[in-house]
Amino acid sequence: MTSSLVLDPVRASWLTASDTRAVLAALAAGGRRPRLVGGCVRDALLGRPVTDVDIATPEPPQRVIELLTAAGLKAVPTGIEHGTITAVVRGRPFEVTTLRRDVTTDGRRAVVAFTDDWTEDAARRDFTINALSADPDGRVHDPFGGVADLNAARVRFVGDAEQRIREDVLRILRFFRFHAHYGRGDPDAAGLAACRALASLLPNLSAERIATELLKLLAADDPATTVLLMREAGILAPIVPEIEDVERLRGLQRLSEPAARDRVLRLAALLPDRPATATAVAERLHLSNADRDRLVALAGAPASLWPARGPQALRRALHRLGPGTVRDLALLACARDDEALGRPALQAVADWQPVTLPVKGQDALDLGLAPGPRVGELVAAVERWWEEGDYRADRAACLARLKTLVGDTTT
Repeated sequence: MTSSLVLDPVRASWLTASDTRAVLAALAAGGRRPRLVGGCVRDALLGRPVTDVDIATPEPPQRVIELLTAAGLKAVPTGIEHGTITAVVRGRPFEVTTLRRDVTTDGRRAVVAFTDDWTEDAARRDFTINALSADPDGRVHDPFGGVADLNAARVRFVGDAEQRIREDVLRILRFFRFHAHYGRGDPDAAGLAACRALASLLPNLSAERIATELLKLLAADDPATTVLLMREAGILAPIVPEIEDVERLRGLQRLSEPAARDRVLRLAALLPDRPATATAVAERLHLSNADRDRLVALAGAPASLWPARGPQALRRALHRLGPGTVRDLALLACARDDEALGRPALQAVADWQPVTLPVKGQDALDLGLAPGPRVGELVAAVERWWEEGDYRADRAACLARLKTLVGDTTT
């Protein structure tokens, strides 16, 4: 159904941008008008920033390549078996997808056939707010009531919710993720019931897909309310049963520091402070090595380095753990309403000037110590002495300490 709505050119400046017009013009040269689809239309109607501009066309993929190439644009067959070609204009990518219908689905992927029916293509999308499209002139097409759902802040499946989920089980997590970002109040009852009924299918998804949706959900303004809803609906138990309490996440959300919106930090807030648990979650979700290490560090910071032990311990934590980890620990402390601990630590992070041990292994060798493990042991011993002195000892003092240790070793 064509809506009476037309995208506001101020809100949708990306629609009139020269790069977008170049792709639309190239595709229209084949005689069939393309449309803008999905998130860019949805977010433009809400006045939200648009980063990705997706386009759909009745033209088959090979024809899309021909049309883009004829217009002097780069065409990359990023997903040609599913009808997706990426047009690149001055380094900016535009996904162009041929209209499709599902032939078979198995809960993880679909076999598709191409079509020229816009409604048939829209019917295979997950939610009504994602089934919107717009002509190049900005006229909105709304076949399933997506505009009304946007206005009501309601996330609703296209058609039968259980059928949509059985086509792609990831839609359970997407339902909650979109509710966190676009919903308000209670979620759609039919959608929630379908998600609850089919939650046992979630372990069939790849870890990467689960992690992507979970981290995107945690980027919302108020993820805690939705995470609690997921736990109560039995959605978390099959994928992250370790999430037991959302109150620390709520506390983190109340903080004004931009770093408190970090997704990995928010995941850490949901987990108990046990390194083994953090490791298990990170490995199950196939997080990157950097995210895994960070999650484990936040769950298991040594008690001797916890900032609560005083200014010297705080400086030692900054030196050993790094200012990023100490900042995260301080934010987690603030999230527990321990401002007396968290705020001074945050200020210390801001004021911290990194320090470097003034001696190295070569200094031990220069003092006559033979190469081997003992070199590292003695340098580490000097570093512990240097730390105990709150990093005040200069190079001369550290060399003197090292010389004494080397002498004790060689005598």
